[in-house]
Parts: sequence; structure tokens; C-alpha cells
Amino acid sequence: MIPANADTQTANREVTTEIQQQIALAVDGLIDSLPSPERLSAEQRRGIIARYTAVLEGNFIYWMTGALLAVQSSEARAIILENLHDEVRDCHPGMLRRFAIAARSIPTDVDSIAVSRDLTNVRLFIGRLSAVHTVVTMAFFEGFIQKFMAFLAELAAAQGSSEFEYTDVHGICDVAHSQELFHALDAEMAADPIELNAGLFEGVGLLSALIQSIVHGARSQAEQAA
Repeated sequence: MIPANADTQTANREVTTEIQQQIALAVDGLIDSLPSPERLSAEQRRGIIARYTAVLEGNFIYWMTGALLAVQSSEARAIILENLHDEVRDCHPGMLRRFAIAARSIPTDVDSIAVSRDLTNVRLFIGRLSAVHTVVTMAFFEGFIQKFMAFLAELAAAQGSSEFEYTDVHGICDVAHSQELFHALDAEMAADPIELNAGLFEGVGLLSALIQSIVHGARSQAEQAA
């Protein structure tokens, strides 16, 4: 006779696999929607790098810390701590700042305002400290960043930059980080099983909207009011 907990583990893995597939589709959809770098003006390239820097430099560690505070399992905590360890030990915010400076794309107040609304929505979502939802969101973002790095590096090169440590590092390490977060999701699902439903991807939707603000700038007043 198969133990009941074995059935639960199998069901959780099936849900995690489905989540991973849906996240992959969401990531690929965003990557496919990116504009062609060669068609962008210097100001458009600068704006994308600057808005990305305005978001990531001061928020990614906060988001991942929110995930750490939310999770219950020791395995998930260990995985997220390792991610945070890399971010702090290697000073990834400083790495990103050097990247932006070399690309002549330091964020301005206009850049910060352009992403403010969508960034606030993500911050508030992370602040709910919902373990499974937060891990799903961060797994999506790690997967997106890894694929976004080639685009970001191309923008910087067109800006005359030769500083690619940030994009080189994240183009590699975020592959492992994304996969590890799915292991963390497995562990959290074991501690707190949850059914697959649209609500699981709320954070993915909020981060997708923020990414669109990074790439395209501020939305119109009508869109923001909707």
C-alpha cells in the first residue's frame, strides 16, 4: 500500500511542474515582446537601463528577504539564504550601479517615477508574506532576468559600454537560482499544500506589469486608472 504522504508528494510535484511550465510561458512571452535594440534611440536605451536599475538596485534583496521571512520549511530557507548570500557577498547592487554608470544610464527622478506605481504594487504583494505565492513570483523573476541579460547587455553595448560583469554574472547564476527556487517551492508545497489556480500567479502578473514599465516607461493616466 502506498503511504498517503507519498500521494501528497506526487500531487505537489505535479502542481510544481505545471507552475514551472506556466512560468516558462510567461517568461518567453515577455522576452518575445521586447523591442529590437537596433530600432531604439539612445534615449530609449538609456531609459530601459535606468528604469531597470531604479527597480533592481534597491528592491531585489528586499523581495528575496520577503520570501525568506515567508517560507516555513528549512529547505526553502536554506535555498533563499544562499541566494541572498550571493547577492550580498558579491555586492550585486554595486555591480548593477557600475553597469548603469558605464552605459551612461544612471536613474533620474523621472525614471523612478515611471516605475513607481507598479513597483509599489509588487512591494505590497511581497509584504503579504505568503510563502508559496512569493516563491512562485521570485522563481518567475529569476527565470526572466536570466533571459533578459542578453537584451540588457546589447543595450549597454550600443551605449558605448564595455562593462558587462553584471549581465555576465546574472546570465549564468540566475539559471541555477531559478531552478533552486522550484526546489524551494516543492518544499513549501509539502509544508503547506495549495491548489493550482489563477491566484498563484498574481505576483507574476504584477511583476510582468513592472517589467513592461521598465521596458516602455510610464503608462498613460488612463491605463494607470484602469
